[in-house]
Amino acid sequence: MAFSGALTLTDLNDFITPSQACIKPVTQLNSNETEEKDRGAAATEIQIDRSGAYYEVAPNDKILAAPGPAKKLEQAQINLNDCLACSGCITSAESVLITLQSHTEVLTFLESNEIKRQAPLSSDHKLTGISDGSYRIPVISISPQTLASLAAAAAASSPSTSTFPQHPTPRQILRRIRAFCIESLGFSSVFDTTFARHLALQEHIAEFEERWSAATEGSVIDASSGATDSESAKGLPMLASACPGWICYAEKAHSEMLPFISRTKSPQQVMGTLVKNWMGERWGKLPSEIYHVTVMPCYDKKLEASRTDFYNDVYATRDVDCVITTGELELLMKEKSWDITQPVTGELDDDFSASSFGSFDTSNPLPTNHSAPGTEVYSIHLPELLTHPGTSSGSYLHAIIAHLQTTSDVPLTLHVQTVRGADYEEYSLSKKADGPGQEDIIVFKGAKCYGFRNLQNVVRRVGRERGLRTGTGAAGKLAGRAGAGVARRLAGRRAADGKDEKKERRYDYVEVMACPGGCVNGGGQLKPVIAVPDASAPPPPMVDQEGYKRDWEGSDVAIAPTFKNAATIDVTQNARWGSKEWTKRVEEEYWREPWMDVRNGLADGLAQRIYDDLCGSGDGTTRLKKRRTLFRTQYRAVESEVIGLAVVW
Repeated sequence: MAFSGALTLTDLNDFITPSQACIKPVTQLNSNETEEKDRGAAATEIQIDRSGAYYEVAPNDKILAAPGPAKKLEQAQINLNDCLACSGCITSAESVLITLQSHTEVLTFLESNEIKRQAPLSSDHKLTGISDGSYRIPVISISPQTLASLAAAAAASSPSTSTFPQHPTPRQILRRIRAFCIESLGFSSVFDTTFARHLALQEHIAEFEERWSAATEGSVIDASSGATDSESAKGLPMLASACPGWICYAEKAHSEMLPFISRTKSPQQVMGTLVKNWMGERWGKLPSEIYHVTVMPCYDKKLEASRTDFYNDVYATRDVDCVITTGELELLMKEKSWDITQPVTGELDDDFSASSFGSFDTSNPLPTNHSAPGTEVYSIHLPELLTHPGTSSGSYLHAIIAHLQTTSDVPLTLHVQTVRGADYEEYSLSKKADGPGQEDIIVFKGAKCYGFRNLQNVVRRVGRERGLRTGTGAAGKLAGRAGAGVARRLAGRRAADGKDEKKERRYDYVEVMACPGGCVNGGGQLKPVIAVPDASAPPPPMVDQEGYKRDWEGSDVAIAPTFKNAATIDVTQNARWGSKEWTKRVEEEYWREPWMDVRNGLADGLAQRIYDDLCGSGDGTTRLKKRRTLFRTQYRAVESEVIGLAVVW
C-alpha cells in the first residue's frame, strides 16, 4: 500500500534518522550483453530538465531502448512493505490493519450496511438484515481538534473584512457534520469525544493519585538515589499516554519508559468503550452489532485502534472499527458535494439541559427498516464540546494541577517556566515555608513536552533521574544496585559542581505529545488554506503611495493577490504542513467554546451513572477492578528482529 499523498515530512527538527536496515536493497540482474565493459563505468546517465523531471539516457546521448525520446523516470515511491525491515515504525501485521482504516472502507461498509437495513421481511415477519445480526448500527465520533481544524478552514475562507463571530464556531461545525453524516452517509448517531475525554481525565487523575500515594506514603524513598522498596513507587514521573505516536516510539525504542507511562485509555478508546459497551447495552445490542468510526487529527490513531488490547475476543469486534483523519473526512464531504460553509437547521441550538444528558432522544430515532415498526432505537444525548482548561491536546497536566490545588489543605501557587519555546514548559506547585525568610517548598513539578526533539530530552532526563540507561530497547532498564549506582554517581557529579541535589525536584508528571504544537497540529489535520487569486481583479497600481512609478515585477516585489469569494477557497494537500501561523489559528478556533462549569458538573453526574451501569453493584474492590478493566490498558516492549549488518546489499 502506498503512502497517502497527505503524508509529508515535517520539520527536520523532529525527524528520527532511520537505521541502516531501513535502506531498501536493490538487486541488479546480470546483463545479456556479451561485450566487456569497464566495471567502474556507468551504464546510463540521468539528466534533469528545467521542470525538474528525470530522464535516463545513454552516456553518448543514445537512447537505451528503442528509438524515441529519452525514458522519463518516475518518482520513487516507498510503500509500507519497504519500511518493515527495521520495525521502527510499523510491523507487517499493522500494515495490513491500516489498509482497513480509510474513508473508502467506511463508504464501502455504509453502502453494504444500507442494503441490509432495507432488506425485506422474511417469511416469519422478521427483518432479515437486522435479526440475523448482519446489520450494524453505524456510529461516528469526532475529535474537538478535527472540529477546530475545519472551523479554521471555514474562517480562512471568509472575506477579510468580516468580523470574528461571523464564521462558524466548532459547535456549528459539529452540527453541520452531524447533518452530513446522517443525511448523506447514513450514520445513526454523531458524537464528539469531549465527554470521553472527561472520563479519561477522571481516570487519569485517579491513576496519578495511586502512583503518588505509592511513591510518597506506601514506601520509603532514598533521597540520594531515588531508590525505593516498592515497585509501584517507580511509577513516577507519570507520563501521558494519549498520544499513540509516543506510545509506538516508547514500545519500540525506549521500553525502559513503559513503567512510567499512564495505563489510562485515550479519549478515542474510552469513546469506544462507551459506544460498544454502555450504549450497546442500553440499545439492547451486542458490541458486534455496532460499527464505530472515529475522526482524529492523527494517523497514528489508526494503529491505536488496531491494538490487540482493544479487541473483544468474545464478540470478534474492536472498540473502534475504523479511524479516519480530518483530511479524509474533508475528502468524504467533497465526494458527496457537501459544503460545510453552509448553515443547517438547529446549528445554534444549545444542548444544555439538566435532565437530558444520558437520556434517549425520542425525537430522532435511529434509521431502521421502515417496514418493521417498533424496532427503532434512539440516539443517546451526551454533553457536547466540554471544555477543559489547559492545552488543546487533552489538558492532562492542567487537570492534575487543578486537582492538586483543589484537594490541598494549604494554598498552592502555580509557577510556569519556559524551557524551549511553547512546546516545552515546566509547571510547579509550591506552598509557603513554615519559617520566615525561607524559600517556598515545591510540592509538585510537571512538564508539557511536545515534539520528538523535546520528547527525547525528557526521556534522557527521566533516565538520569531514575538510574536508567536509555536508548537500548527492552534491555535499557538497570535493576537493583546498578540503577542505584548510576543515580549516586550523577548525584556525586552535581555535588562536585556545587549543585544541591535536594533543591532540584524531579518531574512528577509529563504531558507528552509527539507532534510539535500538540494535537491541533496532527499529521491528519487540514493543511493551511491556500486562496485562489481573482483573475478579474484590477492589476496593482504602478504608482506607490509617495507618487513614484514602480515596476513591481521587475523589482521582484511580491504583491498580495486579490482573492475570490469563499466558494473558491480550498484546503489543499500540497500546502506546507506544520505552519506555526496556521497552527495558531486552529488553536484559536479550539478555544472558542466557552468554559461552563455547570455543564461539566452535569457531565460528572452522568459519568457516575455510567460507572454504576458498567461496574455494577458489589464491594469497592470489585467495582474498582471492573473500572480498571474498562478504562485502562497495558503496554509491552517490541524487540526488533533485524540486524542492520545482516542486510544484503
